[in-house]
This record gives sequence, C-alpha cells and structure tokens, in this order.
Amino acid sequence: MADEDSPAPEKPEPADDLVTTSHTLRTPTGELAYTATAGRIVLRHEKHTDGTFDGHEPRAEVFLVAYTLDGADPGTRPVTIAFNGGPGSSSVWLHLGLFGPRRVVMGDAGALTPPPWGLTDNAESLLAHSDLVFVDPVSTGYSRAVTGGKPADFHGYTADVETIGEVVRLWTTRNERWLSPKYLAGESYGTLRAAALAEHLQNRHGMYLNGLMLISSVLDMGTIRFTEGNDRPYPLFLPSYAAIAHHHGKHGDRPLGDVLTEAEEFAAGEYPWALARGNRLPAADLDRVTARVAALSGLSEDYVRRVRLRIEHHRYFRELLRDSGRTVGRIDGRFTGWEDDAGGETPTYDPSIAAITGPYTAALNSHVRSALGYASDLPYEVLSGRVQPWSYAEFEGRAVSVVGKLSAAMRANPHLRVHVGCGYHDGATPYSAAEHVLAQLPIPDDLRDRIEVKYYEAGHMMYVHEPSRLAQSADLAAFVTAPQS
Repeated sequence: MADEDSPAPEKPEPADDLVTTSHTLRTPTGELAYTATAGRIVLRHEKHTDGTFDGHEPRAEVFLVAYTLDGADPGTRPVTIAFNGGPGSSSVWLHLGLFGPRRVVMGDAGALTPPPWGLTDNAESLLAHSDLVFVDPVSTGYSRAVTGGKPADFHGYTADVETIGEVVRLWTTRNERWLSPKYLAGESYGTLRAAALAEHLQNRHGMYLNGLMLISSVLDMGTIRFTEGNDRPYPLFLPSYAAIAHHHGKHGDRPLGDVLTEAEEFAAGEYPWALARGNRLPAADLDRVTARVAALSGLSEDYVRRVRLRIEHHRYFRELLRDSGRTVGRIDGRFTGWEDDAGGETPTYDPSIAAITGPYTAALNSHVRSALGYASDLPYEVLSGRVQPWSYAEFEGRAVSVVGKLSAAMRANPHLRVHVGCGYHDGATPYSAAEHVLAQLPIPDDLRDRIEVKYYEAGHMMYVHEPSRLAQSADLAAFVTAPQS
C-alpha cells in the first residue's frame, strides 16, 4: 500500500524524439542522396516569477519533418521552412503535394483515383535546390501542448507567430544553418503567418530571410471576408467566379484569358462604382451592371438583382450549378459534389476538400511510419477544428492584416524577395485580392521588382492539377536559385 504522505510521482520531462533515415531520389538532373529527420521537438520558454528566473519551462512538442541533401555546403545550400494554413491545418499539403521528395497520387477533378491511393517519387521536388523543413503548428499533425499545458495558449495570431518563429530559430541554430540562404513557404493562412514571421524573425532574433513563397496568398482578411459594410470582396472575387464559371461551360468556347480580362477590367471600374452608389444608382445603370455581373459569374440576372449585386462566395458555390443539382468547391472550383437538399442556400461541405483529404491523410500516415520510421499512436490531425476559436485579439475592431508587417520587413531588408502563387479557380483566396493587396504595399518603388506573381489554371492547392504542379515546381525552383542581389 502506498504511503499517503509520499510525494506524487513527478511528470516525465518531455524530450525530443527525432528519427533519422537515409534515402535517394531520382531527378531529371541526377540522383539525390538525402537524410530525413522526423519527430517532435520540445519548445521551452524562459519563465520568470516576480522578477526571478525560474528556468526553461517546456510548453509544446512540435512535429516536423526535415529533408537535407547529403554532402551539401550549408553556407551556400538554401533551406526552405514550410507550413500550411487554416488556422488548423498541418503541413501535409505542401509536404506531399508540391515540395517534398514524395508526392500523393490521387488524380484530379473529374478523374479521381479510388482508395487506397498511393505515393510516388517527386522528381520535381524542391529538394533538388533547397533543404526542406515542414512544420505542424500546435494542435495540428502530431504537435501538441505538453501534458498539463493549455492548447488554447497557442491558438491565436501572436502566439502562433512566436511559436513558429521559435521553431525556425531552434532548427536553424541546432543544425548550424544561420549562414544558409533561408526561405519561408506558406499556403493560405500560412502566407499571413509567413509575412508576419519575416518581420518577427528580424526584430526578435536578427534573422533576415532571403525570400518568402506565398501560395494562395491572403495578407489582408478584409479582402476576403464578406462582412456587413465591407464591399471590397465582391469585385475581388468576381474574376475567380468568372474562371469557375468558364470551367463549367458558362462561357461557351471563349478562351479563359479573354474572360478573365473582361472580368478584371469590370471589377476594377464599373462594378465597385455601382456598389458604392447603392440606391443612388439609376435604373438603367443597375440593369447594365446586373447583366454584366450575371454574364461573368454564370448566374442568372434575377439572382444577381435579388442579392443587390453582392454575391457572397459560399452562396455562389451552391448557386452556380443548382439547375444540375450540384455544388462546386470553395478550395478548388473545378471540383463538384452533391447535396441532399436541392434548395439549400449554402453548401454543407466542400467537394474539393472532400476529394483531397483522404489521399493526403493516407499518404502521410503511411509515409511517416513506413518510410521515415517515426511511430506515434496519436492521430495525425490533418485539418483540426480544435484550434477554434482562433484569437485575433490584436486586431479588435479592424481587419486582420499583415500588410504593415511585410512592408516593414521589406524596407528593413531590401534583399527580401517575395513569390506569390495564385490559382484562377481558387474560391478561398482569390487571385485579384492578392493583386489588390500587393499593389497597396507601402514600399519604395525600388523594391517592387522584388515581388513576382505566378498564375495557374487550378485552385487553392493548384498542385493537384498536374500541368500546374509541373509549372509551379519550375517557378519555385527558379525563385530559389535566382542570383541574390
């Protein structure tokens, strides 16, 4: 019988559990020998009580996977640290869809392969040009708060930037990569995170980056949030609506480029003017604008008139193919699905997310345990709702935006380059919104050529479309290997 006065057993101190394996990858330029390191690292913070230093307290165990080229010179070999968005998304999408040495085999919109799917070598992997580190934020993937910790402490804008910033600093320091060219790659909310990190790493750690890769970019939430009194998103989404309508045959045999040009010009001029006029808009102008919005979006004039020219995106995805009983994807408008209620106003699910979640989840769970040798009985949280509600307390009363952060980072580090990748059929972070934000960056004209924008005929995760994956891989390779200036 245990002594009632004996002290409770101490909790075991969390420890890193990294596993290292060796691999090869065949590429068009030759065979790459590389080392993979997978596992969780313990993040600690300096704890103080009443002005007294209490030591380094463990706070979280963050899962990452790193791929490093064998025998490379760390002084010249770039490293790219990548994450996805959500908030609540693991890094599986960029890891096994675009950057990593292995990629998912799943087919594409209209030609999906059945379960259990598979993996294949990614001959176009960015590993040919840069070492890679994929990071899962706390409560995603295998990353968790420590036992007794509060996960909610990590579920917010500032806490997230500080946590991922510490992962970047720690990995760079432990792997002696401070003198390597350094890049951050983010997708969706990960682009907002990456832009904020560029400024945070400079100011907090003196770490200056060489480049940012912003894939499906959103740097100002006010451009994509359909909130009362905010008319900015409606014209910014219209070109993407036009692209999706074109894919589904609503523009006949017109070339996509012609449709987009018309939509962009209208969305930049007469459309926002008409929205701003409200009930002051003369009847003839209302009729003309209604007809243009309907024709470009693929919706009926009656519907456009009933919503007062304002097409909210979720309602659009349900309305476009209503006559055929289908709904279109938000993440990728090329995908379609069915609903149980043909009269519903908004979709009950995203057919594009439904199509890709299974293949990527299966691939990750197989790859990490079988190929990388990392075993965990935790569920790998591909897309976790546990991070909600996500805190934006720092932005109370205004739109969430990192435009100022990115601009400050570029002004302080004029060598920082920015690559932005946009999918025409992306209904979550429309390409026109990205263009709008980039045009507003308060940076000197001398720095504007540091920004490049590339476009792909696919959606938010444009790499699920094979021609786009090949083009995007080449674009990112060119970005990383471009001469530093």
